[in-house]
Amino acid sequence: MKNLFRNILVLAVVLGSYNSYANETLKVATTYKHVKKGQEISVYDESGEMIYKGTIKYNGNLTRLFDFSQLKDGKYTAEITKGFEIEVTTIKVKNNLVSYSNVSGVKIYKPVFRIENEKVIITKLAFEAKKMEVKLYYENELIHTETVKGDEVLNRVYKLDESQSGSYTAIVKAEGRVFVEHFTI
Repeated sequence: MKNLFRNILVLAVVLGSYNSYANETLKVATTYKHVKKGQEISVYDESGEMIYKGTIKYNGNLTRLFDFSQLKDGKYTAEITKGFEIEVTTIKVKNNLVSYSNVSGVKIYKPVFRIENEKVIITKLAFEAKKMEVKLYYENELIHTETVKGDEVLNRVYKLDESQSGSYTAIVKAEGRVFVEHFTI
C-alpha cells in the first residue's frame, strides 16, 4: 500500500511538472504560415494593386515556399484562400528582410451558395461586416436586391420562378469584397 501511494505521488509530481513545463514552452504556430497544395495565394502592394496570384503547388511553410525578400521595400498583403475562408497576412520588406504579421488574425469567410430545385440558399459569416448586400440577376436583369444590416450571419433562401429557366447570378457584397456565383436552372 505504501509502495502504491509512493508511485502515485511520483506520477503526480512528474505529470504536474511536465504539464507546467509544457504550458510555459508551448508556442502555437500561426496558421498563415502553413499552406497546402491547391490553396490560392494573392499578394497586394500598399496601394491595393495585385502583384501576384497563383495556386500553391506544395504543402509547407509560406515563408519557405515563397521568397518575398525580392520585393521592393514596403508593406504587402498576402491572402491565402482556404476553401470558404480567406486568411489575410501582412508582410513587411525592408532591405531584403521580410517580417510577417498576423497579429489582427483577419479571416474573411466567403459565402456558400447552394442551389436546390428552384431555391437559392446563401449563407455567409461576417463578424466584422456592418451590412451585407445581396443581388440576384436573371439573364443580366436585376430581379431581387436586399441589404442585411447588423447580422453576423447571412442565411437566406430565395425561391425562384420555376417557369423561368436560364442563367442566374447571385452577388454578395460584404467586408469590402464582392462574391459572385453563376448558376443555371
